[in-house]
Amino acid sequence: MQEGSFIWSHLEKQHRAIDKWVDWVWLIVLLLAAVLLFSINLGGLPLQDWDEGTVAQVAREIWRAPLGSMHWLYPTLGGKPYHNQPPLMHLLIAWAYSLGGVNEWTTRLPGAILTATSVPLLYCIGREIFRLRWAAIYSALIYLTMLPVVRHGRLAMLDGAVVSFLMVMMLCVLRSRRDLRYCLGVGLGFGLICLTKGMVGLLLGTVAIVFLFWDTPRLLTSKYLWIAIFIGSLPVAGWYGAQLLRYDYTFIQISLSNKSLNPIGTVIDGKSGPPWYYLIEIFKWAWPWLLFLPQSLRLTWENRNLSWAKLIIVWSGVYLLLISLINTKLSWYLFPIYPSLALAFGFQLAETENLPLLSSYPRSWVASLAILAVVASAGSIYFSWGSPAKTDLQMIFAAVALTMTLAAILAERGDGQFLKILFWGSYISLFLLMKSNYWVWELGEAYPVKPVAAMIVRANPAVRTIHTSFPYHRPSLNFYSDRTIVPASISQLHYYWQHLGEPYFLLDASALENLQLQSIKVVYQTEGWQLITKDTDRL
Repeated sequence: MQEGSFIWSHLEKQHRAIDKWVDWVWLIVLLLAAVLLFSINLGGLPLQDWDEGTVAQVAREIWRAPLGSMHWLYPTLGGKPYHNQPPLMHLLIAWAYSLGGVNEWTTRLPGAILTATSVPLLYCIGREIFRLRWAAIYSALIYLTMLPVVRHGRLAMLDGAVVSFLMVMMLCVLRSRRDLRYCLGVGLGFGLICLTKGMVGLLLGTVAIVFLFWDTPRLLTSKYLWIAIFIGSLPVAGWYGAQLLRYDYTFIQISLSNKSLNPIGTVIDGKSGPPWYYLIEIFKWAWPWLLFLPQSLRLTWENRNLSWAKLIIVWSGVYLLLISLINTKLSWYLFPIYPSLALAFGFQLAETENLPLLSSYPRSWVASLAILAVVASAGSIYFSWGSPAKTDLQMIFAAVALTMTLAAILAERGDGQFLKILFWGSYISLFLLMKSNYWVWELGEAYPVKPVAAMIVRANPAVRTIHTSFPYHRPSLNFYSDRTIVPASISQLHYYWQHLGEPYFLLDASALENLQLQSIKVVYQTEGWQLITKDTDRL
């Protein structure tokens, strides 16, 4: 009897060792695949406006500041105090600048690497909540091959880092249910989120609290959890306290009122939308994995008494509700919801594979794949026309069309290999997109920034502020030109011309004609834009 117990114990230890070895193999494979996809051609395109340009400018000013200046604690934007967000990501980018210089690659690298680590972290979450390893594998692969995840994760924005820290927090929440030592990870993850994006930490912390209230309410009464959250919040409180001591009421007014809380009640920069805005965004960008949504929703709801289903319902539902109540609508606010969708889809696919052999998969899957194949084929044909043909886009759409066609044929036959085709094809298609010059498609919304910025740098005007006829701010232009470019109306430009001693204007042809200025000197011109100032020799 004792000998049998010994043998059984030995076999169990061997099984656990093999199990851990397999997990480590998958973690390494997922991390390598993610790093490759998130880093390829990372510096090939200019920084986009808004978040990328602003983050890069703040990071460069931190990098330029002399040692001992405390600039890392009191960041600036254009020489003025920057109160928008805590500077954790800006500090990481400034550190990258110190190692590799100031360029697009070093600007985007910290966020891309952090987002890449979220892929194996999601696998760990899946292993924690699912009985089947394949559910965790499918979840991680689906998350890795979601277009908005890859695209936003590669940009020099704060959201990829937030999602990575969210994964750490949620993984530790799950593990703390059986080992209270992981509570410290909950607090640290929460603190890192707050140090990256301020008040967003409260929204994501609410998701974790609601899940524990539903699944493990006893943990909410544990002093270890709240002590850990307190410890994680200390650096956040320290940063906000330092700003209050230095800037007093100004910081409260600008940061806490105007920047962090105003999106809830007001619209910032005209970015508004209906309450169902984010549902439309999910429908637009979550393909091809969205075809599994109906079955995944039903399966999750049917198992709502289980922890994994509770996590998905709370993570998706509570967060979607909270951001839908905010009046400012931005597509990257959805980033934290994609891991929960990937978990739902991954479990659905794993359960489907465990069912007895089917004659075919659901007709909706086959039909959706066929429609995607037709749409992608049409896109490939469309971009093959014109002069010159856009070969990169033609190849990308051709890869998508081939993937969807093969997956539809195999799914129609009931062949489970259609999933492998779908994963590989989606990965290759995204790889081709990220290797091309089209993955930051917002660059086509306005004039190219780098030639105009290079013109300003060559001119090297004595003033730090240049006024332009362009209707809105372009932070990327500020970054590349190392100047502050301020939009102004025609009447404002007239006023500045009359009252500034040495005005510099960046004007397009129509604005220059409408202004009808006297005694102008064209310093440089490029891409339809002219940098002008007063010709003092004519005055």
